[in-house]
Amino acid sequence: MRATLLLCLAAPALLAQAPTPSIGQKYGRLLITNALVIDGMGNPLRGPLDLTIENGRIISIAQSRPSEFSGSAINSPPTNRAADRTIDARGMYLMPGIIDLHGHIQFERGGKALPRDYVYKLWLAHGITTVREPGSMEGIDTVVAHMKLSADNRINAPTIVPYATAGAPTPEAARALIKSLKLKGAAGLKVFINPPDVWEAIADEARLQGLPIATDMKIQHYNALDAARLGVRSIEHWYGIPDAAIGGRQHWPEDYNYDDELMRFRWAGDLWRQADSARLSAVIDTLIAHKVTWDPTFAIYDANRDLMRARNAPWMREYALPNMLEHFEADPARHGSYFFDWTTADEVRWKRNYRIWMRWVREFARRGGNVTVGSDAGFIWELYGFCTIRELEMQQEAGFTPLEVIQHATYNGARALGLTSTGVVRVGFDADLLLVDGSPLHNFKVLYGTGVDVAEGGRMVHRGGVKYTIKKGIVFDAEAIRADVREMVRKARDAGR
Repeated sequence: MRATLLLCLAAPALLAQAPTPSIGQKYGRLLITNALVIDGMGNPLRGPLDLTIENGRIISIAQSRPSEFSGSAINSPPTNRAADRTIDARGMYLMPGIIDLHGHIQFERGGKALPRDYVYKLWLAHGITTVREPGSMEGIDTVVAHMKLSADNRINAPTIVPYATAGAPTPEAARALIKSLKLKGAAGLKVFINPPDVWEAIADEARLQGLPIATDMKIQHYNALDAARLGVRSIEHWYGIPDAAIGGRQHWPEDYNYDDELMRFRWAGDLWRQADSARLSAVIDTLIAHKVTWDPTFAIYDANRDLMRARNAPWMREYALPNMLEHFEADPARHGSYFFDWTTADEVRWKRNYRIWMRWVREFARRGGNVTVGSDAGFIWELYGFCTIRELEMQQEAGFTPLEVIQHATYNGARALGLTSTGVVRVGFDADLLLVDGSPLHNFKVLYGTGVDVAEGGRMVHRGGVKYTIKKGIVFDAEAIRADVREMVRKARDAGR
């Protein structure tokens, strides 16, 4: 309570959005029985298995029904002390909690405040246990405060890894800013467009301060090869990668204006077609050699190839607040709300763009590159939580197997963030887990909060949805959280806001 009060005093403008106390339950000893386990490392399904969790860590994993064939590193002797709570996971699938590398914490959309906990609850409702906040646009002080409140289980939120936006007019100002951000608690930096001398200063000071850089490069003097040379740790979306393989500048129409978002996103759909394959191959090799992670965020641009589908997604009715929908509508004053004259030709261009882009992400991974899962929701008709699951589907569309996609969303995300005790179902690791009604290996749609209709016994049955999200041993009832969000939306609609 005191931490929440201090947060509100420090940020009075956010008082209306102050998070409510956590509904996550802590147990001294938690037992999960009869679970079918996906370990996050790309290994085949195991189970049924029993997991014992103490003080937020997995202390044993054993076969639910021991057999003479049990030799495997995943097994450890069961323990005998009674559990404070037992979850019977019969029929459920257990996997590491999802790590979303591009999750924006947002307190306002459409010029109006979002209800407290809205974004966080949508994440938890979809099994997301860790989020990298790439830029902390609500203010690094606020995001760091929420990181601490989440770590203390005072609010309903995933583990938060706070990055802060770093950009300045001069190298000297950039260095001063980075030192300040480090003192404020930033765990890393998000860098956009900067002049070359400022980029060099940012990269050098970031090394000195031990702050990794993620970049959303846009169109600028530097490209992905420069980012790799400067020590950037992750490239978001794709900006800078095809640019480095074009051999000049992107070919734009004569009236192209970068600050016109309709124009900018329309012609971004032609960028991959313009890149030279031989040069792209060399760019990919350079990124891998410099250990750059690629966080492609396919899902955030999905509306560009099928606007009607995105606008009518089945979760919009019950989970999208009225001001979220207002924010998505075309408005030149809002980033990502550029669908003024989106044509069939634009969608066809983007479909072709995706085919090339996906092929190179797959090739990047085949050669040993680290691919992760990020959503960037809150823009372009994409809703928090749902967008992350859509990203899993689109990575499967790109040619990855479900086991590979789950590894991208768990183990690979932990690697990218330097987290050594999460992202894997393994003894000694944090109990960052999700339990879902159905097999994500068969159908990622079971992870959506809206569930999925399946055929059972000759009739259609509705099932799916994450049942429990477990963050460092703290159990969140995902179904109850989704009910809370639906009630938020109902009240907002009844109130006409």
